[in-house]
Amino acid sequence: MNKKEAQEFKKKLVELREKVTEEMKQIGGGSLKLSQRDASGDLSAYTLHMADVASDSFERELSWDRASGEQKVLFHIDDALRRIEEGVYGICESCGKKISKARLKAIPYALLCRTCKEKHERKK
Repeated sequence: MNKKEAQEFKKKLVELREKVTEEMKQIGGGSLKLSQRDASGDLSAYTLHMADVASDSFERELSWDRASGEQKVLFHIDDALRRIEEGVYGICESCGKKISKARLKAIPYALLCRTCKEKHERKK
């Protein structure tokens, strides 16, 4: 991969990182910061209905899962940016062959070529 292409992917990764960071702020600013009672909007001292508690818990769990997934994506983006700086971006970490540009355009933080990724998925 030449320097111009690497810089284009770096720009795309930085933009993606900003987008994911903003999404994480949105998730964190929502129900994750609120207590169960505050999230429901119930300011009374009475106990919440079990169904309401369950719904709120489910929503909070979904938010935590989503935040966890976004954190993993941030880790992969940062790793891809590091690989660009080291000059090894676009090289499959399993077989050492080049990752196709089409794959990198679709998933700019890809670690594996398509063939190795398919093998990895089959093992799971």
